[in-house]
Amino acid sequence: MAFSYTNSKGKTYILHHKQTTLKNGSQQTIYFFAKEAKEGALDAVPAGYEVSESKNGLPVLKKQK
Repeated sequence: MAFSYTNSKGKTYILHHKQTTLKNGSQQTIYFFAKEAKEGALDAVPAGYEVSESKNGLPVLKKQK
């Protein structure tokens, strides 16, 4: 079951990840939210991260302090 987040406006978003290659050749993991489940959906928030909401209601993943 994919991790979902419902914002203050009542819309549900699903957490995803994707491996991308940077210009210098190194790999980086990108985390993002989408309205529908796609390839790369995650079951839980990665360790060391938390979900917060931007001013316009979009969920964002932030590193914990």
